[in-house]
Amino acid sequence: MFQYEFMTNAFAAAGIVAVVSGIVGYFLVMRGQTFAGHALSHIGFAGATGAGLIGLAPLWGLLGFTLAAGIVMGALSDRISNRDVAIGVVLALALGFGLLFLHYYTSFATQATALLFGNVLAVDHGMIATLAALGVVTLVALAVIMRPLIFATLQPELAEAKGVPMRFISTAFLAIVAVAVSACAQIVGVLLVFTLMVGPAAAAQRVTTGLWSGLIVSALLALAEAWLGITMAYYTDWPVSFCIALLSALAYFVCLALPAKTNGPAEAGPSHHHAH
Repeated sequence: MFQYEFMTNAFAAAGIVAVVSGIVGYFLVMRGQTFAGHALSHIGFAGATGAGLIGLAPLWGLLGFTLAAGIVMGALSDRISNRDVAIGVVLALALGFGLLFLHYYTSFATQATALLFGNVLAVDHGMIATLAALGVVTLVALAVIMRPLIFATLQPELAEAKGVPMRFISTAFLAIVAVAVSACAQIVGVLLVFTLMVGPAAAAQRVTTGLWSGLIVSALLALAEAWLGITMAYYTDWPVSFCIALLSALAYFVCLALPAKTNGPAEAGPSHHHAH
């Protein structure tokens, strides 16, 4: 299958995105913000269709909208006690806008399907370069806020008492998630971002105890699911995104069935010392 350029492109793009998604997703799951990640991808759909309407590449609309939404969600997080409701309302509104833009731009329908469900086999060299750049930006930004982020996640009261800028950290983190979601949507589509952002990370947290081992397992799981998914799609002729989603769910349920490890990051045990 590697004699086809579109296959090597797909492997390269999916590889970059899977590793970034696995790492960012690990913190997303650890912070219990998976619904926010899900919302960002849907909001991105409105941005992508809107960009198509004014003649821009969908990725830039996706990135712009998710970044703006991530920053707003991070800034409002203290004020909204019932965060899930607020996110749900914004989510429905964003999908409504996406629908409106599609209504006015019918020729965008095929692209819309690719946006919703991903189309990794149509990735070109330009897109791989863009995804690589987004990936580097995401991981560097995450590395910069990682220590305060872990502290704020595991011991929020103590972190606040020690003067960690909580709102800034949560806003910066959601902005990072927004970039990762935008990249992820290029591979599996906005509706299936969960498969690479949440599945591998949730599975990894079931079977690892330390932060670093968790991050590595999460990234490797995401990578294996993406690459195996593409391979499976090649030989079965099923949609790539379906194959990746299937493998992600399988891996998660297998890890769920295993006896849970104690002292995971979720229980805020001594494991947060690994961050230093």
